Amino acid sequence: MASSGEGFRPEYFDELARLESRNFWFRARSQLVIDAIGRYFPRCRNFLEIGCGTGYVLMGVGQAFPGMTLSGSELFVEGLTYAARRVPNAELMQMDARQIPYREEFDLIGAFDVIEHIEDHVAVLKAIHAALVPGGGVIITVPQHPWLWSRSDDYACHVRRYERGQMERLLEQAGMRVVFSSSFVTILLPLLAMSRLSSRTRDNGGDPAGELKLPAIANACLYGVMQVERLLIRLGVRFPFGGTRLVCAEKTT
Repeated sequence: MASSGEGFRPEYFDELARLESRNFWFRARSQLVIDAIGRYFPRCRNFLEIGCGTGYVLMGVGQAFPGMTLSGSELFVEGLTYAARRVPNAELMQMDARQIPYREEFDLIGAFDVIEHIEDHVAVLKAIHAALVPGGGVIITVPQHPWLWSRSDDYACHVRRYERGQMERLLEQAGMRVVFSSSFVTILLPLLAMSRLSSRTRDNGGDPAGELKLPAIANACLYGVMQVERLLIRLGVRFPFGGTRLVCAEKTT
């Protein structure tokens, strides 16, 4: 799978590493993940991130929970080079998420905008279930709403965008109980929709990653909006619609 480049293009890692720490969406998603860990899995001692890429989220988790043992996997070794620099204390490995070689090993597993790259997502969820200790947890983020599909999804090598409720059903079928689910990028959904739908009619020479490359002022404003969403989620609001879905679940069987 790595040799064929299926699911992602390793040459993207360099640009991704430059964008993540500045882009409003990557920053907000990382903070939402950290909030979810603190609220729903406060006793987590060891954490595996599947598809850790350049290690940006893993780095944030390590900073927020310094006593946690960190592991990160990535199909493409090019990403692990960046992750090793960002999270030198983590155990890193090349791994196919459909074939996790652990049984009842981890308290918590995360997959952040990873599963939509993999055709057999059911196999991934079954492998996650097997690798979790009894009562262990999983946090997943995925892109939402198939009607938002655009050249940006093609560029990112997505296989799908998820329907509302689809990931929750898949997790339950894999033997897990959903404890939290909410969309985010909700307030900005009209702006995202306009950007995505208009990209379908643009000249093919346009930059499909252009929505990640924003002027500093625009990026700061959008980050501020995402912080409002984060606050509302922490206060108990659950958004039914939004560009991305975050789901937390516990292993029950």
